[in-house]
Amino acid sequence: MTTHHTHQPVPAPAPRPLRRAHRSRLARWTLALALLVPALAWLTGPLARPAHAQNQTAEAAPEGPAPASKAMDKVALSLRAASPDAAAGSVIALAVILDFEKNWHAWPSEAQDVLPPEIADFAIRTSVELAEQPAWVAATGPVQWPEPHPAPVADPMGSGKPLTVPLYKDTAIAFLPIRIAASAPLGPQRLEVLVGYQACDDKQCLIPEEVRLGLTINVIAAGAQPAPDAAAAATFQGLLPATLAAVPATSRPASTTDASSDATTDAPPTSSPTTAPAQPAPAGSFFGLSLDGVSDGPLGLVLLAILAAVGGFILNLTPCVLPVIPIKILTLTKNAGSPRRSFILGVWMALGVVAFWLGIGIPAAFFSSLADPSIMFGIWWLTTLIGVIIGALGLGIMGLFAINLPTQLYMVNPEADSPGGSFLFGVMTAVLGLPCFGFVAGALVPSAALIGPAATIIVFGSMGVGMAAPYLVLAAKPSLLKALPKTGPASELIKQVMGLLLLAAAAYFIGNGLIALVLDYPYLSRKLHWWFAALFGVIAGGWLIYKTIKITPSPVRRAIFSLLGLSLAAGGVFAAWTTTQQERLNYEERERQIALAELDPLVNRQAL
Repeated sequence: MTTHHTHQPVPAPAPRPLRRAHRSRLARWTLALALLVPALAWLTGPLARPAHAQNQTAEAAPEGPAPASKAMDKVALSLRAASPDAAAGSVIALAVILDFEKNWHAWPSEAQDVLPPEIADFAIRTSVELAEQPAWVAATGPVQWPEPHPAPVADPMGSGKPLTVPLYKDTAIAFLPIRIAASAPLGPQRLEVLVGYQACDDKQCLIPEEVRLGLTINVIAAGAQPAPDAAAAATFQGLLPATLAAVPATSRPASTTDASSDATTDAPPTSSPTTAPAQPAPAGSFFGLSLDGVSDGPLGLVLLAILAAVGGFILNLTPCVLPVIPIKILTLTKNAGSPRRSFILGVWMALGVVAFWLGIGIPAAFFSSLADPSIMFGIWWLTTLIGVIIGALGLGIMGLFAINLPTQLYMVNPEADSPGGSFLFGVMTAVLGLPCFGFVAGALVPSAALIGPAATIIVFGSMGVGMAAPYLVLAAKPSLLKALPKTGPASELIKQVMGLLLLAAAAYFIGNGLIALVLDYPYLSRKLHWWFAALFGVIAGGWLIYKTIKITPSPVRRAIFSLLGLSLAAGGVFAAWTTTQQERLNYEERERQIALAELDPLVNRQAL
């Protein structure tokens, strides 16, 4: 019997919900026949085994590889991506490559209904699916299956004449599209694909196999360009754009039979299949907040500027800035002599405040142009260090410690009676407010790496505009000074809230650092609490040494309590280290047991 088939990727019918159970029953039936046929041959002689024993294992093998190893000898499997990098929020495809020995093949996917009924009822179909869907993978799409080609198979009815049916042979490539989550952690991520198949020739079929293939993908920042891989271009020439476009935005119930119904389009193949053009990736994030549409386009930049200006205005309400505002305005209007000149000098003073913030923002923008978030978030200690610095600044604004400016700065007193003097007057007004808002400015500098140079300058410049706005308004209408609020609990509350927000930003950076750390050392995930305890032990020991030296001049007491502090710090680190090393050994043993469990079916088959 011959079967007509198309030379285009075949559309998928509705999934068969019992395919996995069906495959499991057929696998057990095949294994039973694998044991039954050699037994009958031994009892009844060579004539008991027909040459066309379709869907049975090979003849009783001599000592050597198990039948499963034979199957893997007949089919070489590999997994690759079009690029070693993948941007967060993008859609990529993984290529599962099956290279068959001459005269060997595998059954086409169940999604491709191209087999005649007498063969489709028992054929063990090829399947491709994620072994497990990690959290950084948002969704998977329908598999684009390779085109089946005609090849001879034994007639299951025992006619002795081979049938020609569509099969996978020579080199067959299946494409599994996946969507990288927009919130995926940056850096190397591990992915595993499960491939099921049965290797056959025109006389026999070997035991079905399920092979796990692994691949490491380096997740880079959203919108970043993946590094090209010229060697992979030929592999992905057959990938259709519709395959990438069919990936849903979020995860849906997985089905190994949900195959490439979208692969039937006549659209030409593309040689750059790393992203789906119809699915633009987010532009970036700021403290974990997506900036898609914010840092790109005029409307988004305006919104970013407004938010930053509001933040700059709020800084005027802090305790060391709010009381100074009336003094500065009275000085300005006294030197002006008239309302018109007071407004002009107020404009120059406001420009001085903005210039101060731009003086911080321009170097920060230069820093952001050099800092690659995909690299920064892949280095756990660097990301954690940034978080610790921001956290310390947050504690500082809440009153744990203070920024003390040099006394000489307070002696600088520009005359606000000219445009140049008013400009310097504005600069010094901002400088002398650093003890209150310098913590915020310091926290914004490392965060600038997340939003790019242009957005960084807009943020800092808008902060200056927001802070300068009250001076400009009050210079134009000094009578509004009467409505100015006074310092008190409310201004202290503002400082505390800003400090808590900085601690939230610190938690974001430290959390990303810990994620990168656990990815590099998976066994640490169960022992991180020990290291937190050790950290506070080190802080306690260091504080004991520091305060002892400050309190007593006695060398004996300093030595005794310093040794006690060192012991306290070293004891915590030693406890964390020993428990981590034990967990590492346990982790390696678990991994070894998993590997042995995966090999166990092969060992059992070889023994049989």
